[in-house]
Amino acid sequence: MTPRLATFAATALAALTLLAGPARADEAEIRKTLTERFANLPKIDEVRPSPMAGVWEVRIGTDIMYSDAKGTYLLQGAMIDTATRKDLTQERVEKLTAIDFASLPLKDAIVWKNGNGKRRIAVFADPNCGYCKRLEKDLVNVKDVTVYTFVIPILGGDSPEKSKSIWCAKDNTTVWRSWMIDGATPARQMGQCDASAIDRNAALAKKFKVTGTPAIVFEDGTRAPGAIPAAEIEKRMAAKS
Repeated sequence: MTPRLATFAATALAALTLLAGPARADEAEIRKTLTERFANLPKIDEVRPSPMAGVWEVRIGTDIMYSDAKGTYLLQGAMIDTATRKDLTQERVEKLTAIDFASLPLKDAIVWKNGNGKRRIAVFADPNCGYCKRLEKDLVNVKDVTVYTFVIPILGGDSPEKSKSIWCAKDNTTVWRSWMIDGATPARQMGQCDASAIDRNAALAKKFKVTGTPAIVFEDGTRAPGAIPAAEIEKRMAAKS
């Protein structure tokens, strides 16, 4: 390296060090201030610069807030890019909550398909969930899709018993859809059956912080809570493909 290049490299390194120094200091100060001022504040998982100059992102789990460089002010709400009209906060949350579709244990799901089934979605559902039933009926109108349903009995009552009866049925796909779409009560299973998939599904839902049903997972890993209509599902699958 020539003396001139060596001098330039040293100057550049010094400049980067000066820039990085305040960033680390701001992060530490924000953590310190917020922790001191909010006694019951959960653990702050990450503090990082946001897309807006001078504003820092404070992340607790998958909850996003924004702060000034000293932690004096704290904001909650959506950060919008006015040029693209994108909700940057929502985009960030979607990345944080994304699920690797390829990692899902599909053997523990009830499976059915429309058309060629080349598109895929996964659904976490409770057999006693009214919105899940609405979604199941709507999915009939989604073309060329394979649906993997992870049954999770989270609503109490006879949900655990009904989930096991459906899972243990000889043709659990038909029994599931007959119950969810037509209201045909599943027969109670009297013999021995390995229903451990239901417990694994509950653990999977807990891992991914699925706290309500239905919850839809698209192939790109993004999620949608609630019974969104078929047209919206089609729109989201088309946008991601």
